[in-house]
Amino acid sequence: MQLSDLTLREGDQMPGRAFTLEEKLECGQALDTLDIPFIEAGFPITGKKDQRTIEQLAATTDAEIIALARALEGDIDAAIDSNADIIETFVSVSDLHLEYLLGISREEMLQMLLDAVDYIEERGGTPHVLLTDAFRTDFDHLAEIFEMLPEVPYVTLADSVGARTPISVQKYLEMVEEYIDLGKVGVHFHDDLGCGTANVLTAYQAGVGKADVSVGGVGERAGNSPLEEIVAACTVDYGDDLGTDISELIPVCLDVLQTLEIGYDDRKAILGKHTTKHESGIHTAAMMKEPRTLEPFDPTQFGGDRHLVFGGQTGQSSARVLLERAGIDSPGDEIVSALIQKLSEEGPVGLEGAMALAEDEFIST
Repeated sequence: MQLSDLTLREGDQMPGRAFTLEEKLECGQALDTLDIPFIEAGFPITGKKDQRTIEQLAATTDAEIIALARALEGDIDAAIDSNADIIETFVSVSDLHLEYLLGISREEMLQMLLDAVDYIEERGGTPHVLLTDAFRTDFDHLAEIFEMLPEVPYVTLADSVGARTPISVQKYLEMVEEYIDLGKVGVHFHDDLGCGTANVLTAYQAGVGKADVSVGGVGERAGNSPLEEIVAACTVDYGDDLGTDISELIPVCLDVLQTLEIGYDDRKAILGKHTTKHESGIHTAAMMKEPRTLEPFDPTQFGGDRHLVFGGQTGQSSARVLLERAGIDSPGDEIVSALIQKLSEEGPVGLEGAMALAEDEFIST
């Protein structure tokens, strides 16, 4: 499965937030260092900012830069003229969207899509297709579209309102697989039900060829499937880094969020500082002996850090391990209690500070 990062486009559509050209270029270059194959950098018809972003990133990155375009010649012209590597044209395909969002018939939509793909190719571009609200569309309608577009490298199915869960995604993709090579299918999920990551992992297991993601899950409403969670989960559970450079995953994602001035919770999976922080006495004692005891992964694998904290919650087990590391064999209860008292008074401190206190106790004995 290949990843397509949407941070620069979806994030820019969040209410009350507009990225600058400089921010988008800096973040696009940072994302490129992770070896992500596709970066969707903008929507060129919206103006010069996205046009210049796409043009400059397409000329300077290894990733293929995607420009988004409605199935309209004007949108496609703007995308082609920005020198994007790929033009992803989109149409709504559910009955609900056709009636209330576009106000056109299914036949009109199909002709628009076919004309758009033909026009992209006539202008020398490479087309991808995004079908919005696809997961709420009868499968027969999707099958018709795939039959129309046999040469398009990827047709992405979007859960545009975040209405699906892993079970329904699995069942839907099983129907798709009966008629369509899932290697040519992309997926796009939103996190409105909190299933953005789980839905992509379900699609990964089904064998889809591409998945849309964003740093920290930024995007409209509840956001999209988080890049860092997808990469970490596939690496840890399936032994598949998805072709990315995982060694700088956490620092790059944090730098992107900082550049875009987007906050995140301290308990945010993978990125939050509390996810690799341990203070409980029982936990820190075990972690000092073997970190795998209480961690799903070594954070340094993804460029992060582990934080052991010692203070008022430090118990006898942790204090003993600290003293043993300081050179005291089989420390007695008295020296253990003395170290606990000192940690309680001077903590919370990290491992280095706790070791310094333990060594002071060792020297004083």
